[in-house]
Amino acid sequence: MASVKTHMMFQGEAEKALDLYASVFKDFQVGNVERYGEGEPAAAGAFKLANVSFAGHELIIFDSPPIHDFTFTPSISLFVDLETPDKLEGAFAKLAEGGAVMMPLDDYGFSKRFGWLADRFGVSWQLNLPG
Repeated sequence: MASVKTHMMFQGEAEKALDLYASVFKDFQVGNVERYGEGEPAAAGAFKLANVSFAGHELIIFDSPPIHDFTFTPSISLFVDLETPDKLEGAFAKLAEGGAVMMPLDDYGFSKRFGWLADRFGVSWQLNLPG
């Protein structure tokens, strides 16, 4: 049986991103973490890769040593339903710090409380209060 995981490639800030996401979402669970070893393209001991479980979805968080001409795009985003208005507003505020708000928290018809932002690492988040 095939399996699908979302792969997120950072350029030097993956571990900081993991720390932020784990502080925002209680169900963001970091599993196995790999670090670069001697002779690899990044400094020995630097963050390389982590396997994450986020609300039942598996993510691969990777820190790429080379600088690329591309990064994250808002056309791919993590859509997260939160349980309460307080959790929604808290998550939105923390993720928006140093980022860019594309749709502030508001009633957009399809949702009574929804917001879309890119965090300071460029990851796009759609945060929603269902119901």
